[in-house]
Amino acid sequence: MTTDVKKLVVHYVDKKDDDTQIHLRNDEMVINDKVAVFIEQLHHAYNGKPGKGYCAFSGDKNSVVASAMQSYRNDELGFWHMTEQASTVLKEELDKYAFSETGYLVFCHYQYVATDYMLIAMINIKEHYSMTSELDLAASRHLDISRMQLAARIDLTAWDTQADDNRYISFIKGRAGRKVADFFLDFLGCEEGIDPKQQSQVMLSAVEDYLSEQEFDKSEKDDLRKQVFDYCNDCVTTGEDASVSELSATLTKGDDSPFDSFCKEQSYDLEESFPVDKKTVTSMVKFSGLGGGVSVSFERKHLGERVTYNEATDTLVIKGIPPNLKDQLQRFMENESE
Repeated sequence: MTTDVKKLVVHYVDKKDDDTQIHLRNDEMVINDKVAVFIEQLHHAYNGKPGKGYCAFSGDKNSVVASAMQSYRNDELGFWHMTEQASTVLKEELDKYAFSETGYLVFCHYQYVATDYMLIAMINIKEHYSMTSELDLAASRHLDISRMQLAARIDLTAWDTQADDNRYISFIKGRAGRKVADFFLDFLGCEEGIDPKQQSQVMLSAVEDYLSEQEFDKSEKDDLRKQVFDYCNDCVTTGEDASVSELSATLTKGDDSPFDSFCKEQSYDLEESFPVDKKTVTSMVKFSGLGGGVSVSFERKHLGERVTYNEATDTLVIKGIPPNLKDQLQRFMENESE
């Protein structure tokens, strides 16, 4: 077990039409093994969510949540009372938006490795059905952690030591059109900071320029791209930022000019460390596209060898198609010829 749970309170939110009701739990939860496993799962589920935004508390916005959280950390306010104040702000903000939410509002202070976090998440309910020994239907309700859409996590350690970075709070941006990003920014009283997608794209451009300047052959470039992708993917899994110095250690070979020096010389708009957008960095090792009923995906290293692209005729030629696809096509052709 790698998470150390300090405090946990769960309230219930029920919004129907324009009316939000928050049913407050009376006290903090007792921390036991079940709680520890639950928060461990929640932590990893949150890390795995793509498309996060990053922000920091803003003095120009509602500061109730930030003030309550700071009072809790200064031992001036109990954890439960902090969640009560935050829930009041949540209700006010939810009432401004048209989307309905029903579920459990989780407030948890926990430590992962050497970092303190405050996680605020709305966990929806999912109905599950089973059969009893008498062959009757039985229904039960479960927390649908995997489909969590409303959540934010404050890196309390970074808030103390790196507040000027404007990215010690992360939040799930959620599905398009739901204004989830706006909702959480207003609820927390935040201004959005670093853009993971933009930073990841700048990093990809810098890597490609660096590989071209060093005049690596195709196999070397493919291998280095894969190493960079693996490093970035590990960062996504652990929730850590990617570091330019670590990327430099991965890319620099022998007496070559270091990647970090190259970035500085070329004045790329790249932070020393930045959160990674997985979808963006995946394009480093894979081409994929979907449209008009056709879905195509292949590893980048195959372009020019197993896969060739003719820009003039807008065609792809694939040599050695996957066995399962080949089998389907052969059976189809056999049926058509009968």
